[in-house]
Amino acid sequence: MNRIFTKLGLAAAAGAMVLAGTAADARPRLSGEEQLAKLLEGRVAGKPINCITLPNVQSSRVIDKTAIVYGSGSTIYVQRPKSGASSLNSDDILVTQLTTSQLCNVDVVQLRDRNGLFWRGFVSLDQFVPYTKPTKVALAD
Repeated sequence: MNRIFTKLGLAAAAGAMVLAGTAADARPRLSGEEQLAKLLEGRVAGKPINCITLPNVQSSRVIDKTAIVYGSGSTIYVQRPKSGASSLNSDDILVTQLTTSQLCNVDVVQLRDRNGLFWRGFVSLDQFVPYTKPTKVALAD
């Protein structure tokens, strides 16, 4: 009987240590705005544009309840939808039906759940804001 309690006690202690380790390692999750600010750190905003050319886009990322970020070479285009941004989820699949090779501020992007593949809603796009890293200027001696 004593061995049973000892084994249960050891199991409980081990479980507590695992939970304590997990809690100590847990980092606070950044808000969408904080994630976007971190992504844009060291970049400068350019003049907003109406369209981006999709064949030039190399990556896209959904930032929860905030924006869609498109990467094209050294430029990052931030799309803050006119409506529906609160529906954005990083697990969404973006579905867009286009008639040209450009994605524009008049287009609508549908959101599809990655796990269940069901439709979750849509966002109406606004202008794209390009962000680039400033060029380094060599100082003369």
